[in-house]
Amino acid sequence: MNSNDDLAGGARLLAPEDDEIDLLDLLQVVVDNLRLLVLAPLLAGLTALGIAFAIAPTYTAATVFMPPQQQQSGAAAMLAGLGALGGLAGAASGIKNPNDQFVAFLKSESIANNLIDRFKLIERYESKLKTDARGTLQAASNISSGKDGLISVEVSDTDPAFSAQLANAYVEELGDMLTRLAVTEAQQRRVFFEKQLLQTKNQLTQAEQALQTGGVNSSALKSSPEAAIKAVAELQAQIAAQEVKLASMRGYLTESAPDFKQALTELGALRAQFSKAEKTTTPPSSGDADYIARYRNVKYFETLFELFAKQFELAKVDEAREGAVIQVIDIAQPPERKSKPKKALIAVLTTLATGMVLLLFVFIRSAIRGAAQSAESAEKYQRLGQSWRRALGRSSQQ
Repeated sequence: MNSNDDLAGGARLLAPEDDEIDLLDLLQVVVDNLRLLVLAPLLAGLTALGIAFAIAPTYTAATVFMPPQQQQSGAAAMLAGLGALGGLAGAASGIKNPNDQFVAFLKSESIANNLIDRFKLIERYESKLKTDARGTLQAASNISSGKDGLISVEVSDTDPAFSAQLANAYVEELGDMLTRLAVTEAQQRRVFFEKQLLQTKNQLTQAEQALQTGGVNSSALKSSPEAAIKAVAELQAQIAAQEVKLASMRGYLTESAPDFKQALTELGALRAQFSKAEKTTTPPSSGDADYIARYRNVKYFETLFELFAKQFELAKVDEAREGAVIQVIDIAQPPERKSKPKKALIAVLTTLATGMVLLLFVFIRSAIRGAAQSAESAEKYQRLGQSWRRALGRSSQQ
């Protein structure tokens, strides 16, 4: 089949009187260019295969670990006995999907910067800035969380041993970060009560100093015995702790929740007891009121300090009982097989892509040649060429 036949086939494809594409004409165009459509894709695939052999192989090492489990600690039953502070532990919990949080930690700039400094990744990746090194590290790392509750860290590098070291280093850096952060329920309770304990201790010290400055008033102690003052102060401390509990519960419960209603009922009962205790206490004279107020403040902060100290110790025990925060299931080992490049896949995809491009090319070329046989189409092509040259700043004579 000569070129005239090819042009004729193209003309038939674009013939104005034909509303449908003739499959035989399409097949004829393919057959006319069969050598190009077969040999060129094969050559492109072989070239891509040769280039793939020249690319340095990449190895991917993976480590799998189980993150800290968010579970209710054994202190929950003991909290119920203390009543006023029983709900504070729940204020720190409520994370819907903790694994997403740990994945975010692993992808944080803090861990990336530590790995860059630890392994000198700026020099290894030949980066000018630490930001560029972080981008390369992120591209080489794949961190994901599975439905089974495990987190996997995959790192790719041309050195199999280095990829395993870097994958394991991710888990080590995460462990160091968790020691600085309060992530688990027990850790959050420990941090919360530690702050409350320190604040209450300072307030207790100030109250004791104020009491010592005023001296001992024996008549005030006779009019209002120490036991009565201590009982009122303890009720005040329990009311304050219950109010803190309700404030914390509003963060994760609605006011219609049974636990919230129970805590509100307990607060009302404590306030009723406090009101009754105040009525039964003999009002002091004006000269003794100041001393009694200072003495009651001391007892109030003493009781509050004891409540917070108990909770702080319980949180520390629960935190220690958690043991190893991160439990590694599979330690990354230097991979024995490369992960990429996949030479066969590259060759096949290149062959198919080249074949599709060339097939489109021969159809378009055939259609253009066929259209050129028409005087009307030839005139349109000429005007299009002139417009194109003018757009490029060339004269029509050129």
